[in-house]
Amino acid sequence: MSSRKRQTTPAATSQESTTTASSSKRRVVAIAPDADAVLRECRKLRDVMRSSSNETSDKASRVIPEGVPSSIVEVDELKAPEVLEGMESIALDIAQQVLSGKGFSMEIPSRAATNQLYVKEWDRIVLGGKRSSRSFLNVKESRKAAITLRVLQLIHAVLMKRIHITKRDLFYTDVKLFVDQAESDGVLDDVATMVGCTRSNLNVVASDKGLVVGRVQFVEDDDPIDCTRMGVGGKAIPPYIDKIENITSDAEFILLVEKEAAYMRMAEDRFYHRYPCIIITAKGQPDIATRMFLKRLKEELKIPVLGLVDSDPYGLKILSVYMSGSKNMSYDSSSLTTPDIKWLGLRPSDLDRYDLPDQCRLDMTENDIKTGKELLKEDFIQKNPEWMKELEIMVSD
Repeated sequence: MSSRKRQTTPAATSQESTTTASSSKRRVVAIAPDADAVLRECRKLRDVMRSSSNETSDKASRVIPEGVPSSIVEVDELKAPEVLEGMESIALDIAQQVLSGKGFSMEIPSRAATNQLYVKEWDRIVLGGKRSSRSFLNVKESRKAAITLRVLQLIHAVLMKRIHITKRDLFYTDVKLFVDQAESDGVLDDVATMVGCTRSNLNVVASDKGLVVGRVQFVEDDDPIDCTRMGVGGKAIPPYIDKIENITSDAEFILLVEKEAAYMRMAEDRFYHRYPCIIITAKGQPDIATRMFLKRLKEELKIPVLGLVDSDPYGLKILSVYMSGSKNMSYDSSSLTTPDIKWLGLRPSDLDRYDLPDQCRLDMTENDIKTGKELLKEDFIQKNPEWMKELEIMVSD
C-alpha cells in the first residue's frame, strides 16, 4: 500500500441565498462579488474561442496527418436514408454469396486493443485499418455471424419505422440468440463500423445517465427546456441528441463534474447563479450521450470547459475519455471528443503545499497505483507534461 494520499470527492462550497419574490416567479440573483476576478481567465479563453476567424473546419481537421495509415476507420454522421442504403448494400452482398452456394462471410473492422491508434495531431484515439472476417460456414464464427445478421435486420426495421430503441430493448428482441447483452452491444458497434456511421445514427441508444443544470436553454423534440428551472437535480441528458436544437446560453464556462454528489451539491446551491455556468455530470465514466452533448455545447456556444475530477488516476482517466476518446468507441472519436478541457481542482502536488489534514486524504489502493502506472504509458497522457508529473506523484512510494 502506498503512503501517498489522494483527494476524495470534490466539494462545492458556494451557498445560494435566493428567495422567491412570489409563488410563481423567482427573483434574479446577482452574481458573486468576486465573480469578475474568478472568471477573468475563463473570459480570456472564451474570447479567444469566439474571436478566432480561422478555425479549422471539421472536414479539414480530419485530413490524415503524415505518418498515419490511410486505412484508419473514421465513421461519419449519416442521415437515415444513407444508413439504410449502407445496410441494404451489405444485405445484397450477403444474398449474392448465399445464392452462389458459398454461404456468407462479412469483412468487419477489427476493434481489438491492438488496432487502436493515438493520433497526436488530432489528440484522440482512432481505429486502425485491420479487418477480420466473420464467416457463417466457420464453426467458431457461425453464431457471431448469425447475431450480426440478426442485429442488421432489427436495426433496419427500427430505421424504417423512424423510432428509437434502447440497447436493452434490442437485446430482449431475441434473448435466445443473443444470450448476453454484451453480445448484441458489441455487434451493434460492429454494424456501425461496417456501415460507416455513428452508433447514434442506428437509432439504438443507452438509457439516460448524464445530468445538466444551469444557464442553458434548448428545444428538445419541439419542447422548450430551461435548465435553470428543472428542479434541484436538473435535467437528464437525453440519449437522442439529434432531437436537441436552438441551444442558447449566457454562461461563461461549462463545469464538467466527475461525481454526482458534487454535482448535486452545486445544483442545490444554485452555483450557476453565483458564477454563470452550465454544470454537467455523467456520474463517473461518461456515456455516449453526455460526451456528445458536451462536445456540442462547446462547439455551438464557444465557451471553455473546466473538468472537476478526483485527484486520483481514475479522475484523470475519466477526463482523458472526454478529451481523447475511449478505445471501445475509437471508430467514432471525432464526434465524441472535446479537446482542451482544463483540469480544475486539487492536484496531488497541492496536498502538501497547502498542508491538507489527513482526514481530507485517502491512501492510494493497489488498483489506484496500477491504473496510474498504466496511464503513464499512454500516448494521450504523455503528451501532457503536467499530467505526467501529477501521475508520477500519485504512484510514487
